[in-house]
Amino acid sequence: MNKSPDSLKKEFEAIVGKDNVMTAEADLHSYSYDAAVLPSQAPAVAVRPETSEALGKVVKFCNDSGLPLTVRGAGSNLSGGTIPAKGGVVVVTGALNKILEINAEDMYAVVQPGVVTAKFAAEVAAKGLFYPPDPGSQTVSTLGGNVAENAGGLRGLKYGVTKDYVMGVDFFDVNGELIKTGSKTVKCVTGYNLAGLMVASEGTLGVFEKIILKLVPPPQAAKAMMAVFDDMIAASRAVAAIIANKIVPATLEIMDNFTIRTVENFRKAGLPVDAQALLLIEVDGHPAMVEEDAQKVEKICKEQGATSVKVAKDAAERANVWQARRDALPALARVSPTTVLEDATVPRSKIPAMMQALNEIAKEYKLQIGTFGHAGDGNLHPTILTDKRNHEEWHRVEKAIDAIFDRALALGGTLSGEHGIGLAKSKYMKLECGLGALDYSRRMKSVLDPKGILNPGKIIGF
Repeated sequence: MNKSPDSLKKEFEAIVGKDNVMTAEADLHSYSYDAAVLPSQAPAVAVRPETSEALGKVVKFCNDSGLPLTVRGAGSNLSGGTIPAKGGVVVVTGALNKILEINAEDMYAVVQPGVVTAKFAAEVAAKGLFYPPDPGSQTVSTLGGNVAENAGGLRGLKYGVTKDYVMGVDFFDVNGELIKTGSKTVKCVTGYNLAGLMVASEGTLGVFEKIILKLVPPPQAAKAMMAVFDDMIAASRAVAAIIANKIVPATLEIMDNFTIRTVENFRKAGLPVDAQALLLIEVDGHPAMVEEDAQKVEKICKEQGATSVKVAKDAAERANVWQARRDALPALARVSPTTVLEDATVPRSKIPAMMQALNEIAKEYKLQIGTFGHAGDGNLHPTILTDKRNHEEWHRVEKAIDAIFDRALALGGTLSGEHGIGLAKSKYMKLECGLGALDYSRRMKSVLDPKGILNPGKIIGF
């Protein structure tokens, strides 16, 4: 790219308007990093298209000019997926934030990529429907980012993750041509599943223009409970036992003692600080089934060593339980200058073995690791509290991360349950996928994006 900064700015201004082109140092710094603990990289320019037409023109201009392009919603992802390339362009989707349609009769919605997740869920609920995916960053994260990362959340155990609700994605290819995929119908098997290809693609294959999302009826009833354990491994065995008994709670979360104490110090939630582990559980559905499942879950937890099981008596107590769980990351993040949140995921029956491995890794590398997460679907969040400025300690952290992924893969698990690959985990891809799948992915990328401008470096390393 041989254009001068001034020339580049003027050409983008002609596309998106003067107020939507950012080149000031402070602005560019804001778009140089995301929630991953990785080196920042300021882009050459950030642009904010306000229309779909402008978005397509930006994509085409970047490709014609050989400019690396990274799309950014809220930048809340934890794998470096929105850290731009040097000299690149950040395309901010904040102005593309319209809910275009909520169809209660056919139970789908059409949205632009910049719609905030929690706002969308609230609008859907007001129509008497339910959008289940609930990533921890839902109050700020956008639906385009959720699709790009295949975001999960607390309700993933029963309701699945973002991919389970994507019916179609319209996106711009590198030439700025709009590609329409999927349908508003319940079933659609026309052609290649291009919408599925876009899910978890992290902006490396196309730029989302609009998304069609499936909606479902809300549960008629729900009951939340807190099971207290004096042994973390016993709690993890209870998780496996609940699933083995063919009970699928809406939510089944775990917190270790360090996380419990940190959350209670952060916000007085009434958590038992002497507990070695908590299971936070919610069952939902038909009222009669909710009562039956709750009784079964309580019985299983006590058989597995729970010292007590407290059932929320009203909506306020239920809300308090889940706010305590959502406080886990912000509470832990206050403990040390650097917080490394991973999402090692294993088959549910292997949760006890993975919990034991995390304990051993923390001791071996002399690190403080607080563990919480979506235990019901095997998705754990070991959170390393450290200070990246301490080079010796940071070296131990890097070794510990390697060990966490090695153990998860050895147990038949995966590198990521919901955080994506981005820059942070691309080096591990061959360990899980093998060289054949990695080479296939690279060949596909090179055909769809010959100049390599779409979010380069993510997932497959280029």
